[in-house]
Amino acid sequence: MNSTTNRILLASAASVVAFAWSGSASAQAFYLQEQSVRGQGRAFSGEAADTGVDSLWWNPASIAGMQGGEASIRASAILPRGKVVDDGTVIVRPLRAPASVGGNPVAKNPIDNGYLPSGAIAYGFGRVAVGLSLTAPYSFTTDYDADSWARYSADKTKLRTYDIQPSIAVELAKGLYIGGAANIEYVDATLGNYLPNLSPLLADGHQTLKGNGWDVGWSAGVQYHEGPVSLGFAYKSSIKHKLDGTVTLEGLQGPLAAQNGVIDAKASFSTPWMIIGSARAQMSKSLTLNAQVVRMGWSEFDSIDLGAPLNQSIPENYRNSWTWAIGADYQVNPQWVLRTGFQRGITPTQTGNRDARVPDSNRWNFSAGTSYSPSPAFTIDAAASYITFKDAPIDRITAAYAGTPVQTPIVTDGRLTDASALVFSLGARMHF
Repeated sequence: MNSTTNRILLASAASVVAFAWSGSASAQAFYLQEQSVRGQGRAFSGEAADTGVDSLWWNPASIAGMQGGEASIRASAILPRGKVVDDGTVIVRPLRAPASVGGNPVAKNPIDNGYLPSGAIAYGFGRVAVGLSLTAPYSFTTDYDADSWARYSADKTKLRTYDIQPSIAVELAKGLYIGGAANIEYVDATLGNYLPNLSPLLADGHQTLKGNGWDVGWSAGVQYHEGPVSLGFAYKSSIKHKLDGTVTLEGLQGPLAAQNGVIDAKASFSTPWMIIGSARAQMSKSLTLNAQVVRMGWSEFDSIDLGAPLNQSIPENYRNSWTWAIGADYQVNPQWVLRTGFQRGITPTQTGNRDARVPDSNRWNFSAGTSYSPSPAFTIDAAASYITFKDAPIDRITAAYAGTPVQTPIVTDGRLTDASALVFSLGARMHF
């Protein structure tokens, strides 16, 4: 393999890795917040200040002072809808005039429906409690057709993270709780996109990346409960993920045919840190109001760093962002609780850097839920959310074979439109 062909191979592999961990979800970018059905019912407006296993992922202090044990199991169905539309994207092949990228100009519902399980268990020994939560906070699947206008940016993508959080919490004084936890995460990613051959008369080639790895972060939190008021504050660290995998290139023809094959690849990227502040106030025997603010350190996802043999850093340019939520719990009777709330989320993606694999935008989340306890030891939770997304441009310029003599820019001009999502969740909590 000559040096020019080797450079083209590495540039092609880098371009697929550059999009490896992007996607749209129900909270921000590729973060999923459905770690509690109880919390979803009030639009996640009081999680860091509430107690019990349903708040464990949000704040490890939530289980302090627990007497006996509690377990929770949950499942959420996430049903996104929307269109990613071409408004004039062009491809610039070497020695050729810019031309339409072609393909189907409208991609309908490119983000697949998702099903998200989670669970938690904890046991209290007087002032000390230990717990364990199992969640999937960064996960998504997208599926663009082979003839989509977006095929050079995104094809089929599947990302799964599995977060194991062992926790310990202590009641330091009456109403004052602290807690800490490790976040042990496994990432498994499979994704692909098409590559243009140098002649528009030839069918596209294709590249696929697969990678996985284990890494560790941490969480810490505090709660204060005084009379009708509960306050909570928690921090979840960024996690730097290091993935080992392969890149497969196939279907390239003519001068590019020599680069078809498989190479080993390494990559690293960081998930955002989170600062969570919550308050709950019992206004009457039946009504409790909730509020929560979350600051997410998406600037940690500023680049994807590629190890040997690629040795490149791909900028992502995410920005830190906010969510705000307000909600209420209404105790109808000792067995039955109603909830509602709304949440505002600001996307970390920026105009000029938004691509078809991450068709994310600012959103509103409107939620309602309920809990029913047929006995003091068993509670059933249900929740539903409607999320609406603001229309946004898809405008990140990309290039196949970047930095080589056959660099082929794709000048993206598209938009996300008519996007929304429904989320339905069901769970059960048990005391023992």
